Amino acid sequence: MDIDTLEREALKLPAEDRARLVRDLLDSLDELSAEDLDRLWLEEASQRAAQIDAGEVELISAEEVDRKARALLR
Repeated sequence: MDIDTLEREALKLPAEDRARLVRDLLDSLDELSAEDLDRLWLEEASQRAAQIDAGEVELISAEEVDRKARALLR
């Protein structure tokens, strides 16, 4: 199974299961060296920058994120 298929399937999970999956995946990163973590974050940042440059993602302003987060907390 490739990463895109895995992601699509994971997003179909109920919120509680997705949260547990995220927690488990993040915990698994604790086993990586600092160098590996740095490399992985650089790869992620490069991929996101490429998606922005290609117009593949919609950017959301900090103000909009703040507004939505506050609405969720009400």
